[in-house]
Amino acid sequence: MTTTEEPATTTAAVPAARPQPREGVRAFPPGFVWGTATAAYQVEGAAEEDGRTPSIWDTFSRTPGKVLGGDTGDVADDHYHRFREDVALMQRLGLRAYRFSVAWPRITPQVSADALGPVNPAGLEFYSTLVDELLAAGIEPAVTLYHWDLPQALEDAGGWTNRATAERFAEYAGIVAGALGDRVKTFITLNEPWCSAYLGYASGVHAPGRTDQAAALTAVHHLNLAHGLGAAAVRAAAPGARVALTLNLAWVRTDRGTDADHDAVRRVDGLQNRVFLDPVLRGSYPADVLADTASVTDWSFVREGDLELVHQPLDVLGVNYYSPTVVRHWDGAAPRAEADGHGASTHSPWPACEDVEFPELPGHKTAMGWSVDARGMRELLLRMHAEHPGLELLVTENGAAYPDVLVDGHVDDADRIRYLRDHLGAVLDAVEAGAPVRGYFLWSFLDNFEWGYGFSKRFGIVHVDYDTQVRTPKDSAWWYSGVIGANALPTGD
Repeated sequence: MTTTEEPATTTAAVPAARPQPREGVRAFPPGFVWGTATAAYQVEGAAEEDGRTPSIWDTFSRTPGKVLGGDTGDVADDHYHRFREDVALMQRLGLRAYRFSVAWPRITPQVSADALGPVNPAGLEFYSTLVDELLAAGIEPAVTLYHWDLPQALEDAGGWTNRATAERFAEYAGIVAGALGDRVKTFITLNEPWCSAYLGYASGVHAPGRTDQAAALTAVHHLNLAHGLGAAAVRAAAPGARVALTLNLAWVRTDRGTDADHDAVRRVDGLQNRVFLDPVLRGSYPADVLADTASVTDWSFVREGDLELVHQPLDVLGVNYYSPTVVRHWDGAAPRAEADGHGASTHSPWPACEDVEFPELPGHKTAMGWSVDARGMRELLLRMHAEHPGLELLVTENGAAYPDVLVDGHVDDADRIRYLRDHLGAVLDAVEAGAPVRGYFLWSFLDNFEWGYGFSKRFGIVHVDYDTQVRTPKDSAWWYSGVIGANALPTGD
């Protein structure tokens, strides 16, 4: 099959020795898992090879005006053909774990709302071979089952507004877990369902590009249901595996002190955090969220028994954190601020929050326009520890995009190193305060297709020349390698 053909090596020359942390370090706990992460549509390419059919992101990115620069993931980083080279580079950097996602359209290309369709052996073989390659390199695979690439055929039948999508997801999850569960220890059901629901169905800046707040809330529930059904399916197919869920939790705060400002914090926290955490971990939806959104929907799509299905035991909670979320009450007297970093749209991703605004903050920002504040990492991990004691935590994404420039085979990305140092320090703060954080997955291993921003934003610790596919480790890659090797964070600059 195509995946057995090895392309020419395209990794740039790298230093013979890894830089080591300076004297003066803060140690991480023994056995702390050091990893990196990618997502299938962002890196794989090979969009029409080996039986793969279109996902909603194929359709969205090929629609003029949807993605900056007209970029698509048709080729991306060509990881589908170059994964052996990429794994070898991970090994050279000393990475201990790799979180990747499975492209659903490779596994059951002919899925419909009524039936999953036949399994595609070539799709399963690719991921099985990738897992074997990782294990041979001493790198632990962590598999995300859904990172936003819903088969287009399911979107045509209603997408996440259709309950059947959750049912088909569970069947697909069981197939993947059955094929890989003899070697993979951790399966993450969903990545950031907030983005899938609100950016995909309310603001329209992500695939499938809908702008309907009621549809977004329907999608919230069906994504929660998909997690619950998928968790059960994974456990049935791979009894020894751990089940995780990754949420992009927000550290929501206000920079003003009125009652209305604090109520804005409560409402946004409900829509971003508690509407996912509570049904999964408590078996109920927050009453205030249901009341806040009553003008949008009556939540009649929640059927009797659904919350029991959603409320499956969770082995690991994955926390993704990039930037703080600051909100204020908006009184309508001036144009509403929308500096929330989720892409330009005339449609809000926040149902029933017409009187909430997101002010732009002073200080350092990444290339995404996201404010940098590592305190949010610490606060979120400590909050999860306080509210759900004993629940194992993983930082499943954290990183930053900067306007990296390759000069004479070298990328000096001091801003990213500073960002990572500060956020890893915040992780350590939480660990030292008792939070059971077991590992950290840096986003991202490679520069890649950054959704609606195309190839204009670079999150990777490895630079990718998209014309030649040459990979060049940035200074941040070697800095991170040194941290991993020492299992400790240098305290100096």
